[in-house]
Amino acid sequence: MYSDYFLDYASYVILERAVPHIGDGLKPVQRRILHSLKEKDDGRYNKVANIVGHTMQYHPHGDAAIGDAIIGLGQKDLLIDTQGNWGNTLTGDRAAAPRYIEARLTPFAKEVSFNHKTTEWTVSYDGRNKEPVTLPMKFPLLLAQGVEGIAVGLACKILPHNFIELIDASICHLRKQPFELYPDFPTGGIADISDYKDGLRGGKVRVRAKIEIEKGKILRIRDVPFGVTTSSLQDSIVSANEKGKIKISRVDDLTAETADIQVTLPTGSDMEGTRDALYAFTDCEVSISPNACIIEDGKPQFIGVSEILRRCTDQTKALLKLELEIHLGELHDKWHFSSLEKIFIENRIYRDIEECETWEAVLKAIDTGLEPHKPLLRREVTEDDIIRLTEIRIKRISKFDAFKADEEINKLEKDIEQTEKHIRNLTRYTIRYYENLKKKFGPGKERKTELATFGKVDRSQVALATEMLYLDPKLGFAGYSTTLKKEGKEIEKCSKLDDIIWITSNGKLTIDKVGEKTFVGKNPTHLSLYRKDQAKYYCIIYRDGRDGYSYAKRFQIGGTTRGKEYDLTQGKAGSRILHLSIFDTEEESAQHQVTINYKSGLGLRNLSQQFRFGDLAVKGRGVKGNIAAKNAISSITRGKKEEE
Repeated sequence: MYSDYFLDYASYVILERAVPHIGDGLKPVQRRILHSLKEKDDGRYNKVANIVGHTMQYHPHGDAAIGDAIIGLGQKDLLIDTQGNWGNTLTGDRAAAPRYIEARLTPFAKEVSFNHKTTEWTVSYDGRNKEPVTLPMKFPLLLAQGVEGIAVGLACKILPHNFIELIDASICHLRKQPFELYPDFPTGGIADISDYKDGLRGGKVRVRAKIEIEKGKILRIRDVPFGVTTSSLQDSIVSANEKGKIKISRVDDLTAETADIQVTLPTGSDMEGTRDALYAFTDCEVSISPNACIIEDGKPQFIGVSEILRRCTDQTKALLKLELEIHLGELHDKWHFSSLEKIFIENRIYRDIEECETWEAVLKAIDTGLEPHKPLLRREVTEDDIIRLTEIRIKRISKFDAFKADEEINKLEKDIEQTEKHIRNLTRYTIRYYENLKKKFGPGKERKTELATFGKVDRSQVALATEMLYLDPKLGFAGYSTTLKKEGKEIEKCSKLDDIIWITSNGKLTIDKVGEKTFVGKNPTHLSLYRKDQAKYYCIIYRDGRDGYSYAKRFQIGGTTRGKEYDLTQGKAGSRILHLSIFDTEEESAQHQVTINYKSGLGLRNLSQQFRFGDLAVKGRGVKGNIAAKNAISSITRGKKEEE
């Protein structure tokens, strides 16, 4: 029973609450709100509290869900014309109570969202009313508004796109031309869409605030990333400053109609570096992961935004065709009755019914009078047509003007011809429809988000070096703890985000995050900060085991895992690092030479030899290396041995 009920619940949440329908781009609560607004529409504003109450006869989930949904629709400034305090998505301020604010449909919503004749209807949850299955939406509203919803087992996140670009893309699709769609956020900012992947799962959009450098050590934030408010952005800056990741004097929120956050830096600060640090450690840069999911054919589907636009455009074309066909049928009906009325009055057929005593006789007399003229009509005369003729008033018959009747019929014939032409050239008609939308509603809806490609800021590179790395070689601990300051020695300045690398005397290499106090082994051969982007060249000579040959190799570290220990030797017990040198460039490492000194008493003619690392190829850290010496080594010194 639990399994069945849970499956029913999950399906209901997916289909009826969280995920929008591709037909109109709306969730059920949004569709019901718009339907209620249409029913109450009289041109004037309605209290939101009244709209919420009216919507409750269609939506079974209470006034709170309806109130939140209508605020969300109103803040997108596309379908609902608002009046009063509707909150602010820029600052995060909430809207006033529903009894204080008002709303009505925008002209755009009336034009693209409603047509009673083309709407498919269903019974509401209590069976008392009818509501639309989907609104006959003639615009890709889903992509214009964007949507976010969390269901059971899946989620939906479609980012908003630019109004004008959506229309242009729809026209391109109708003309069978290629097009591209990228998000456009109402809060502006700069977006890197290089990994957008058409809005599908696995894609990513990185959005940055626009930060201007001004005189007087001031950084001014003019836009905020999508989903971030000026309040939360200011809090993230203060938090990063308290944690020592950035260094600022003060931050002031001067936001009014547009975002304006002023960050004042202390004297001597690097403004470019601080700007990068703001992107790295605060909400000045966020990463958004889209997940385009829609309801189609009664089930959720994951399709890209380009395909969503194509299907919405095809649906618009089909709806326009249906409207034209309905309109054509109405014109034919008007032409038929106007012609019938003219025949009825001009030929004085109404006089034939004067002596009729029954209703059936009246209908038969009219039908007989029309018989000679029926070939002039475009369809058969029905009983309903004859009944309508009997309802014509005497006043209309007495004032009948044949010339005006002919004019009306001619006008209807022209309208019929024009409508049939639109149906024959439906694609061209649909393109003109979109162009008209763009002309009427496009001004003021230009792109707000700037598209650019920018690299990811390395947090370790821009983090402030506020700590000192210490090493206590006797106890074998390293870190930035003040307890190491007394017995340890200073290595270099570091931040809490840095990594350190150490190599022990027996040839073990480890890379880990710097901590307050980390055990690295007594008297390590090498310890320093490790930066992945600064590739170093290592030259070592090690003894393989206690009595084995000595090997030399030149290598780079390559990929590693934090905290994992790697062998630079062959791992035998008693192995030991005899020489280690580190260089920034391959050229420097190739020029490196050492003098190998052997132990006396081995009967050797030469107790020393030169070794040049340039003879070795640069390989990985795990390579065995080349034999540098087969005899026991007493010491290794840098450079050539001086000639006697």
